Amino acid sequence: MSEAFNSIKQGLSEAIEFAKGKTGKAIVHNFDAIDVKKIRTNMSMSQTEFASSFGISLGTLRHWERGDRKPQGPALVLLNIVAKKPQAVLEALSQ
Repeated sequence: MSEAFNSIKQGLSEAIEFAKGKTGKAIVHNFDAIDVKKIRTNMSMSQTEFASSFGISLGTLRHWERGDRKPQGPALVLLNIVAKKPQAVLEALSQ
């Protein structure tokens, strides 16, 4: 079997075990809900500026701020980092 197959097989086995409640080797990152509008206003940015700066569509940002939708996955991770270290993210994105 190839190395790629073995890696996929291992990942699938771990996912099945995790689904059964056996966390074992799985690393789980849980993020609390965040107030996107508060993050944006703390940065003194308009919706357009914030969306453009962080690669978020303006429509999606508006949905988050109204509470129609909630950020999930990578977007939630990004927003948590922006909430804690906004300048570091802006600096990294400008390079």
